[in-house]
Amino acid sequence: MLTTQRKSLILDILRRDGQVVAKRVAEDFSLSEDTIRRDLREMAAEGLLKRVHGGALPVSPDLPDFSARRAVTSDAKQRLGALAAGMVKAGQLIFLDGGTTTAEIARRLPRDIAFIVATHSPTIAAELEHHPTAEVILTGGRLYKHSMVATGAAAMSAISQLRPDIFFLGVTAAHPVHGLSTGDFEEAAIKRHIARCAVETYVLLTEEKLDLASPCPVLGIGEVSGLIVPEGIAEARLSPYRVLNGAILVA
Repeated sequence: MLTTQRKSLILDILRRDGQVVAKRVAEDFSLSEDTIRRDLREMAAEGLLKRVHGGALPVSPDLPDFSARRAVTSDAKQRLGALAAGMVKAGQLIFLDGGTTTAEIARRLPRDIAFIVATHSPTIAAELEHHPTAEVILTGGRLYKHSMVATGAAAMSAISQLRPDIFFLGVTAAHPVHGLSTGDFEEAAIKRHIARCAVETYVLLTEEKLDLASPCPVLGIGEVSGLIVPEGIAEARLSPYRVLNGAILVA
């Protein structure tokens, strides 16, 4: 078996199982464990996976600061935002997570019906400054500047008073085994809390977030009402997610 073939199969295992155990892969491929470890070291150097004792895990995505993320927009994010905004109905209370993708929802919310938008992100609230029909509730708390969202006990308490019809959740990574995750423990706790308070939770995922795992779990793939993803993602890549959650909306 060629080295490139082995590495491709190792990546397939990583996507499927969420981890690679060097000893098991060596047995399956009828190769020495040293050969597989060398492959894993090379793949880690290429940024394809994260080496751990005995094998490998998915790469944790980098976390650029909010200003850097806000400067980057994409057609995919705009389509995700438009689809999500189209789900909003008159009289609903929706909760918008922080982040650049949910900002695209705020920019595309309907302007001919009245509804309420709750958020723990001052930047999301500012997007709605001139919206003609949206009432805005901004919850307070300790500001996590990286994502520009409120966290901590005060945020938890304020959010507990709300029962959103829909929560549009943002995460940094999604994986069939490791679920939905983000890079900060306190932020992950707030996201889980909002989801528990909401009737429905939909997560918006650009393609580069799929098959990765960040350090702090939020929810399992099957624990949200649905996933909103951009068109053009291969069905083979989406199929492990469909097994866990049949409600995948394509924008």
